[in-house]
Amino acid sequence: MTEQKKHRVLIFVVAYNAERTIESVLARIPLSLAAEYDVEILAIDDSSHDRTFEVGHQVISAGSSPFRLHVLFNPVNQGYGGNQKIGYHYAIKNNFDFVALLHGDGQYAPEVLPELLKPLHHGKADAVFGSRMLSRGAALKGGMPLYKFIGNKILTSFQNRMLCSNLSEFHSGYRIYSVAALKKLPFDRNTNDFHFDTEIIIQLIKARMRIHEVPIPTYYGDEICHVNGIKYAWDVAKTTLRSRAHDLCIFYDSKFDCEPEHEHNTYYEPKLGYDSSHSAVLKLVPAGSKILDLGCAGGYLCALLEQERGCICTGVDIFPLPRNIALSRFIQHDLNAGLPDLVFSDYENILLLDVIEHLTSPETFLDRLRESMKYCTATKIIVTTPNVGFIIIRLMLLLGQFNYGKRGILDLTHKRLFTFATIGHLFEQRGFKISTCRGIPAPFPVALGTSFLSRLLLAVNKFLLRLSPSLFSYQILVIAEPRPSLEILLQRAVDESATRAQALAWKSS
Repeated sequence: MTEQKKHRVLIFVVAYNAERTIESVLARIPLSLAAEYDVEILAIDDSSHDRTFEVGHQVISAGSSPFRLHVLFNPVNQGYGGNQKIGYHYAIKNNFDFVALLHGDGQYAPEVLPELLKPLHHGKADAVFGSRMLSRGAALKGGMPLYKFIGNKILTSFQNRMLCSNLSEFHSGYRIYSVAALKKLPFDRNTNDFHFDTEIIIQLIKARMRIHEVPIPTYYGDEICHVNGIKYAWDVAKTTLRSRAHDLCIFYDSKFDCEPEHEHNTYYEPKLGYDSSHSAVLKLVPAGSKILDLGCAGGYLCALLEQERGCICTGVDIFPLPRNIALSRFIQHDLNAGLPDLVFSDYENILLLDVIEHLTSPETFLDRLRESMKYCTATKIIVTTPNVGFIIIRLMLLLGQFNYGKRGILDLTHKRLFTFATIGHLFEQRGFKISTCRGIPAPFPVALGTSFLSRLLLAVNKFLLRLSPSLFSYQILVIAEPRPSLEILLQRAVDESATRAQALAWKSS
């Protein structure tokens, strides 16, 4: 039988002013690892002020390490996070299977490396964290100061709540990663500071990676002196809140954009069960009417209109419908290329729901639409678009922030942004008469789930809409119809003149 190929493991030692401990740490790496893994050690001295690099090279010269050992030196200090980035890049570049992060000050026991590697070796995890909190009371017995123990518990509880996770601790620096997992994470965009460890955990969670925790003994070495506890706690809380804000589309942060590709949904699902643009449209559209939905985004709303309101819908979108959606008629078409070949007067309502902001030239599109609707006498357009004047966006601007996101008002795919004034001006200039222009509150149930808090915020938002629609509307709803073109007005004048002239002739005869 062919011998099974061993997993390649890089033991990556981050070192800073670790002259007194680095040799011991390297010597304590279990020789037993060689039986199951192809092991290599990389130690990177992050521009230490002592002889850390020299001691590491003495170990190489003495040949005392049973594993291949490389010792590198950063000419400029990269910080705890920056040093990790270099090591992980080395692991990816050299095609390792796993990379174990070990601290050069001896704070984490190298002896437990075989236990930490097991879940990865058996394909049960993408990352394994050594936890000092899994065994009750072990952290305090191991010398963790009480204030740090309490701080760890509080921060971890806060992070679990914000990130919908269930880790025993976020703040152990003893980790082993699958290199395949690291390749999928934008860890190079993370901080160079100590809260790099928090940011990479957030990325793992967002990427739906499997995290496994293994209990480890607690020991405090010299490295703790390099960490400002208050600054670290603030940085951790801030980056956790920032990731949550990214999830809520308050702003976009590319380092947290690491969800699996299959979760990037092309379609926009309906917002129903509360006061939203979709709920408003369901109320506005008469039962049994003929609907043209331009930019139907998966056809979910049209399907509901057909099922619940007895409407006959034609959906138009650049993407095909999902397999579970069927409409009376569907046309796959890019609205930026023009309008589909349809008789627009056949429809009583034309829907443009969250479409206008995606178009390259809304002005050209509306010119074409008005031309296609010049003989429509009873067709109305129902339009929704995000309100860039929403109070959250204004506050962000006040703070110097204008970040695009995956969803929401500043969706990455939006090409144009509108306020009440600018959307009204756009339609009026393109020859449409606006009969309704009102605000829609923010979709709190989408962001926060159906809960007392989301219902309360929705009620408050609806009340504030009455005070200032331009400030408190998340979306703008417009109902419009085309004004008669100059050609039609001229023809009407000619026809009316002929009628009146004929009447005068009869009177005078």
